[in-house]
Amino acid sequence: MKTSAIHRFRNAIAAGLFMLSFLSLPVLAQLTAAELKAKAESLMSQSKMTEAMPVIEKWIAADPDDAYAHEQMGFALIGLAIHSSDPAEKKELRVRARTSFIKSKMLGNTKNLVAAMIESLPEDGREAASFSPDPKSNALTVAGERAFTSGKIDEAIDFYKQAAVADAKNYFAPLFVGDMLIKKEAYAEAEVWYQKAIAIDPYKETAYRYSATPLMRQGKHDQALERYIDAWITEPYSRFAVNGIIQWGQVTGKRLGHPRVDVPETKVGADGKKTTNININPLADDGSMAWIAYSATRELWEKEKFKKAYPQEKAYRHSLAEEVDALREVVKMAKSLKPKTKNPQFEAVEKMDADGVLEAFVLMSKPTEGIAKDHAAYLRSSRDKLRLYVKKYVILS
Repeated sequence: MKTSAIHRFRNAIAAGLFMLSFLSLPVLAQLTAAELKAKAESLMSQSKMTEAMPVIEKWIAADPDDAYAHEQMGFALIGLAIHSSDPAEKKELRVRARTSFIKSKMLGNTKNLVAAMIESLPEDGREAASFSPDPKSNALTVAGERAFTSGKIDEAIDFYKQAAVADAKNYFAPLFVGDMLIKKEAYAEAEVWYQKAIAIDPYKETAYRYSATPLMRQGKHDQALERYIDAWITEPYSRFAVNGIIQWGQVTGKRLGHPRVDVPETKVGADGKKTTNININPLADDGSMAWIAYSATRELWEKEKFKKAYPQEKAYRHSLAEEVDALREVVKMAKSLKPKTKNPQFEAVEKMDADGVLEAFVLMSKPTEGIAKDHAAYLRSSRDKLRLYVKKYVILS
């Protein structure tokens, strides 16, 4: 199920970005761009999208090149789309929201959140999947969303709790209760509801990531890291999950990065022929010639080993097993060459393999379309190894 775009708006609010003072509507024409920004942020922090819209419009009119203003316009339009009961209007508002995020990015907004919003909103503005297959639970969740976007937090909580009772498998109902409780700074109670969501579906990243917000606000950075790691390893190809751990690193001053392993790059030309670029330094006796084993192993997988390893699949694809096998063959060949100097990349591969996290490294840092298909199964069997990889090899200092 694809999560709704309002999650992104709610998560931005949870990050505590909109806490400035409120100004009254009648004096909009007299306000400066900075004052309009402060007013818009105050209204958005209260989830009053209808009131915020004309303020943001004036803000953009006063400063059309303000990327942040266009970002806020996108979030306000999403809120209005949720509040609308007209299908055609909802669709139009979602299209406008996506356009606003694109404009924000064009003006220099480099936030992962904005890029994620663009990706999550369909170009044609079509509706996202429902919250629950149970009609009553879904209707109650939608009602909660409308209450939320009107700034009626207690009413929203009541609707979400009813939705959770109507469908015990509605992941979003407890998730949204927790989110509303954060707005009320009821952190301990919010944690209870986030854990309910995680228990419903431990293979969604959202509740892990949302539950890190109150921990960060309380300065519990180590505990928050655990949640951000769980979010990222659960959905490593999600911009939102990646953004969570990046923000943690920025707040704590920790450097993040994968071990450097420059595997040979293979390109397929218009004629269908493959060309592989192998990074070999002829002046350094460091065993780099061993990279030829990488290409040779991958060719063998394409010709025969894939069919044996994945008999249930009809067509060849680049797999996790293939990539790990190729890297191991490189290390093996490098040792046989007995180089004068050690190759740090080969050493890194060997060390990760010894720690049992080579597969995790490949899934998290070297995913191709084919490799990514192996993530779900690996997560279910080896979540501990994914967590170990992030803790030992990604968090640098």
